[in-house]
Amino acid sequence: MEATAHSKFIRVSASKARLVANEIRGEELPYAIEILKAMPQKGARLILKTLYSAGANAKYRKPDIIDNDLYVKKIVVDVGPTLKRYRARARGRGTRIRKRTSNILIVLSDEN
Repeated sequence: MEATAHSKFIRVSASKARLVANEIRGEELPYAIEILKAMPQKGARLILKTLYSAGANAKYRKPDIIDNDLYVKKIVVDVGPTLKRYRARARGRGTRIRKRTSNILIVLSDEN
């Protein structure tokens, strides 16, 4: 049985979120939660919310499942749309500021 959770338009760049996602790929659910709670990065907090959602989806699909049976089968961090803003610079110029977003997909499974 697999359970998925999507988070879209998350305000962290995909490259920064991927560094966090690589730490929990293939880990059991309780251990992955502990890893994310200990990490200081902003992406860890955002991925933790998605991981909780995937765990809740698994409980909804199969109420008698135990958290220790679940593991992170797949975690994907894709690039989302970029917000483009301008910042005033010297001599009447402006430079573009790119506020990057990402989309997170987590798949939990209890099958080996």
